[in-house]
Amino acid sequence: MLHATLRTTTAGALALTLVAGAAQAQVRLDLSSEIPPASIHAQMADFFAEAVAEESGGEVLITPHHGGALGFRGADHFDAVADGAVDLATSFGGGWVGIEPVFLVSSLPFLAPSLEENRLLYEASRPFYEEAFEANNQVMVFATPWPATGFFANKPLDSLEAMAGVRMRSYDAPSTATMANLGASPLQLTWADTIPQLNTGAVDAVMTSADAAVAASLWEQQSHFTEVNYAMPLQFVHMNRDVYQSLTDDQRAALHRAAERTVDHAWSRLEAGVVEAYATLEANGVTVITDISPEFDAALREAGQSSIDEWVARFGPGQELLDSFFASLDN
Repeated sequence: MLHATLRTTTAGALALTLVAGAAQAQVRLDLSSEIPPASIHAQMADFFAEAVAEESGGEVLITPHHGGALGFRGADHFDAVADGAVDLATSFGGGWVGIEPVFLVSSLPFLAPSLEENRLLYEASRPFYEEAFEANNQVMVFATPWPATGFFANKPLDSLEAMAGVRMRSYDAPSTATMANLGASPLQLTWADTIPQLNTGAVDAVMTSADAAVAASLWEQQSHFTEVNYAMPLQFVHMNRDVYQSLTDDQRAALHRAAERTVDHAWSRLEAGVVEAYATLEANGVTVITDISPEFDAALREAGQSSIDEWVARFGPGQELLDSFFASLDN
């Protein structure tokens, strides 16, 4: 006799039910997402869920819940997934530096500003990411980059004079330190808190990508985007290890095939996605500034160098990781 096995996480997310007329169990999983449904990484989570269903022949069904619908903020996802409160999550890694310093490397200022450099940095960092997840009862499923971070405000932020005193939303320790070094007044906020703080006037400028700005209709509050290619931080999809181990070998293989498809899709469309985002911003009245002076570019890099140095000192294998990355740039 066939039996369906039921395993309930704290969120009640994982259920195995018999597929009607079939001898296979169907696995249903929930994926938590803080970001808006229109954001590129919400779309990547949706793409991944569809790819998993296809690759598994409908045996594994993942339901993404965007906009914090499951009650978790992105910064909470690491512990929530580790504890089994949710099966999977899509999360911004820069918020986890207090847990594992390696998650900060993709957010380090001006280290890998181009798409090609960012992919090489990801490949050099991946073994360290996987080890960090493994040590915390999780599996790294895949990671994809955000489009390059720029500055949104109601004026161009293209000089040190323009940056002076600006109340800037930052998103992690390096961006906070870098903005302070530039003379701004940064306030570190998660994305969920950014729009409310912008609406109340607590901040008057926002560090984020053009894609995220489109998803949040930032043109309703801001008139200018200055492209500075600060960083292309990674968004991780990660999974509770117990849930992962409960899958069959074939189901896990399907999960990884779907992850590879999602990574290829995300990286291939990123450049075109930036062009589309700029067009949407301009269509909604935003002035997009893509050329900054060499002097301001040099000032930006100088302002960010201390954060890179501090990260290397904090993360034991940090120099080893960066040496591997720099060697890949020379090949």
